[in-house]
Amino acid sequence: MAIRHFLTLKDCSSSELKNIIAQAHELKSMQHAHQPHLTAQGRIMAMIFEKSSTRTRVSFETGMAQLGGHALFLSPTDTQMGRGESIEDTAKVISSMVDIVMIRTFAHSSIETFAKASSVPVINALTDSYHPCQLLADVQAFEEARGSIQGKSVAWIGDGNNMCNSYINAAAQWDFELRIACPEGFDPDVGLLEQHSDRIVLTRSADEAASGANIVVTDTWASMGQEKEKDGRSQVFAPYQVNTELMSKAASDAVFMHCLPAYRGSEVTAEVIDHPETSIVWQEAENRLHAQKALIEFLLNQ
Repeated sequence: MAIRHFLTLKDCSSSELKNIIAQAHELKSMQHAHQPHLTAQGRIMAMIFEKSSTRTRVSFETGMAQLGGHALFLSPTDTQMGRGESIEDTAKVISSMVDIVMIRTFAHSSIETFAKASSVPVINALTDSYHPCQLLADVQAFEEARGSIQGKSVAWIGDGNNMCNSYINAAAQWDFELRIACPEGFDPDVGLLEQHSDRIVLTRSADEAASGANIVVTDTWASMGQEKEKDGRSQVFAPYQVNTELMSKAASDAVFMHCLPAYRGSEVTAEVIDHPETSIVWQEAENRLHAQKALIEFLLNQ
């Protein structure tokens, strides 16, 4: 049987994704009730980090522990890959010793190469092109707050980055409309836009994207590795700040989402991200734990 990987949302069917989210809801309830769920006893996850992270490391490491398994943290300085060993050779060795691998890296081609050589499932914990695990957490958070996301309107405001690309895939998998507002020159993947043109609206106007939207979502204007571009990007993206005025154009029951880390006063104002009724960013963050536990279970049971 072919090894199942999770490199983008397209690696699962819509029904499989819905089942993963349903299990994530169940696992969250169990965890909050302090009910043990040790379905990964004796299983080992290798966590390969070429990009640092708060939420990714804590959620995966905690998740494996709560499932009864163990997680190994591997930075570039901890492996021979950081000294020039090929990705294929590293993948063959690591996958022969563990049950599942999580990778957070730069080029999406690197994780694709690793997965092809791996004998165990590989999870994309972020690349420069996609961040599918975050979308699992986002959908779970919206379902908790407002119910099914199917048929809803989502406004993506800001950079057409890896999160935006994953939202495009999510729009297809969960059947919702996605309106993308970004400056010229910062569009998401052209191929994805063309492939899903039936449910994507691309505009240069944040107001147009947010009008009547059920979800308003944004991300930092300068992602990891783009720090030198921060000042220039701040000027270009200034009209795309999510503030109270922009949120007022969304639906009356709209929620605000952000994958974090957030920079108050830049892509979002403090009033919006800290709003006690409309902001669900903290639910998103916690749900990385529960959604990824459900994903790990799914992959280990294939």
